[in-house]
Amino acid sequence: MPIYNAPLKKIDETQTRRYAGLAAADFSSKAIHDACTEMLYTAEPHGSWEIYDYDTLTYTILSANPFTLNGNKIRQHLNHCNKVIVLAVTIGSNIEHIIETTFQTGKYTHALLLDAAATTAVEQTADNLEKNIDPFITSMGYKRIWRFSPGYGDWNISCQPQMLKLANAAAIDVSHTSSMMLIPRKSVTAIIGLIPQTDNFSPEKPSCNNCQQKNCLSRIKFHK
Repeated sequence: MPIYNAPLKKIDETQTRRYAGLAAADFSSKAIHDACTEMLYTAEPHGSWEIYDYDTLTYTILSANPFTLNGNKIRQHLNHCNKVIVLAVTIGSNIEHIIETTFQTGKYTHALLLDAAATTAVEQTADNLEKNIDPFITSMGYKRIWRFSPGYGDWNISCQPQMLKLANAAAIDVSHTSSMMLIPRKSVTAIIGLIPQTDNFSPEKPSCNNCQQKNCLSRIKFHK
């Protein structure tokens, strides 16, 4: 049951602006910087993960209790993979209280930006965990494709209980509500597909360049 614990070195301010839906808004760079700085020293990044064999014919993770994936997008995404990593990451339970308190004291803009910085922080934690796993994957003769989370495409979040169990998320105190929202809220589960290094398959990662939602508030405006 590998566990990941490492502090963030910085929080990406451009991504924070995007998650806040403020790509075209006139908020000062200082306001975003202050939110990112506060979140940097507030976030408590943790992650857990486990590796499993994967059956592409039945779309099943071959765990002790086999887990069959439902959703065309995730099945297509893993169609070259014979192993997967299931992961969970969080930046801690204290974040929500801080954001709520900031909002209640009337600092609405700062609360909004703290929330966006927290989203950026949990995504960066997942990115860093992936990089931490890379040497292990390479030593096995594999390479990873980009991670895929419940809620992407047609993969329903009803799978969160199985995802949390497979990732051993209880070890980092991540659970779920009856509506399948993760607790703490700033947490993520995901699958990383593994393919042999000799396989040339490389799926296109979703981005603002290939997304059809042209009017999305989170769209990166500098992408053409």
